[in-house]
Amino acid sequence: MEPQTQTEVEAATFRRLLAHLDANKDVQNIDLMILADFCRNCLAKWYASEAAERGEEMSYEEAREVIYKMPYAQWKEAYQRPATQQQLDAMAARQQK
Repeated sequence: MEPQTQTEVEAATFRRLLAHLDANKDVQNIDLMILADFCRNCLAKWYASEAAERGEEMSYEEAREVIYKMPYAQWKEAYQRPATQQQLDAMAARQQK
């Protein structure tokens, strides 16, 4: 695959991942962390970091808005549920690995 095509495929795949996460707001960040050791916030950190490596100024909050498609506080208020004890226990077990 040509480098330009590879970049385009990677970008399209990333956009598709974001669309999938957006369509599945019921999947909580803690669940993603438990299962995959990353969440929407991790994606935002990676996004901001990659922008900075390319000389672009972008705050973490700006990157979160790209990932969440709205300000994080708004998303959190509308979609984030309190963690259950089962989720907290699973997260603690994951962190011990």
